[in-house]
Amino acid sequence: MSKMKTPAAKSRKQMIVAGVMSGTSADGINVALVEISDNSLVRPSHSIQLLGHAAFPYPSQVRRAILSAMNAQSASVADLARLNSLLGELYADAVLATQKRFRVNANLVGCHGQTLYHQGEAQPFLGRKLTTTWQTGEGAIIAARVGVPVISDFRPADMAAGGKGAPLVPYLDYLWFRDAKLGRIVQNIGGIANLTAIPAGASPNELLAFDTGPGNMVIDALTQELFKKPFDRDGKIAASGEVLEQVLAHFLRLPFFNSKPPKTAGREEFGREFVDDFLRLCQRGRNQDVIATATALTARSIADAIRRFVLARKSTPPKNNANRTANSARTTHYHEIVLSGGGARNSTLVAMLAEQMSPLGIVIRFSDEFGLPSDAKEAVAFAVLAYETWHRQRSNVPAATGARQPAILGKISYA
Repeated sequence: MSKMKTPAAKSRKQMIVAGVMSGTSADGINVALVEISDNSLVRPSHSIQLLGHAAFPYPSQVRRAILSAMNAQSASVADLARLNSLLGELYADAVLATQKRFRVNANLVGCHGQTLYHQGEAQPFLGRKLTTTWQTGEGAIIAARVGVPVISDFRPADMAAGGKGAPLVPYLDYLWFRDAKLGRIVQNIGGIANLTAIPAGASPNELLAFDTGPGNMVIDALTQELFKKPFDRDGKIAASGEVLEQVLAHFLRLPFFNSKPPKTAGREEFGREFVDDFLRLCQRGRNQDVIATATALTARSIADAIRRFVLARKSTPPKNNANRTANSARTTHYHEIVLSGGGARNSTLVAMLAEQMSPLGIVIRFSDEFGLPSDAKEAVAFAVLAYETWHRQRSNVPAATGARQPAILGKISYA
């Protein structure tokens, strides 16, 4: 149980919100029960207290169905419709079980849903150029079973405003990790790796956030293929291998890694086709070398993104800065990188990243040190976003997603 302190003020709009997250790794459901109150008329300023969190792995046949549907060239419409309803039931089960475990009932649920497809760049379709995203899991089922309103389908509102629909977690990153004196990079390593760079004393419009590339997605897929294990526990397989530097260099030259933020990624970029190419280029190496190289790809792509797009960026001082001039800009210094997500438990990956960060003077820390358990972070984020939507407040970060303006996210299913 943890608390982020904010300036003392009379508490307003206090609610308990259940945040529900299932990520691109499709390994299961995370639920966080969060007590939130808005303590100031100046937004965003909140008190956020984590009351409890729990994880529920998907049944193996459900995970197989999800993975086969992701970025699929063809799929049964009936099966996709059934999957939407099934996931609604599983999310409801998870919320009810978490409430029972911690003896706390939520007033509201914020459910991200399971991403089946995400296309942040406009592509032609039937005479129009469109961006699109699809998070499945029926909110109406959750609302009916839990008995409280549900906010779901968060990403389309940002995309309708010209954004890429991701990343959305920077809103929580700013609330939880901002510091008046320290610049921090908050790095989540889930299926996809994404960062939020928060300069010291930053306002929300000074954030920089984007997807850096694969997190655990490629490592997990290759570990399943080569070792029949769902993931490389503690990075032990990677630690026994050697990095195939030529293969690593080849993949780091891909257009995604060279494109400037804002940018977002998913299985469309790093799914089954990418894994097939990776295996083909690694065919002369041992199986352990393949996992080591995939792990190095995650670490090196994060480090390269930080060097090229974060540390090289100059930020404009806040408007209330007395030293600001019309054309002034300041170089931002970052002291810490705060890790979260499943990749934070991979010792080999963390060691590789630490080796990359050391010459930059950036120290590795973990979100758990700040009272935000790594496994709960994204679920907490969608609890906070749901709270904002319920109070008709905008909560995307245009500096992160590229949207033209802030937007109220999500759709409401009433109980």
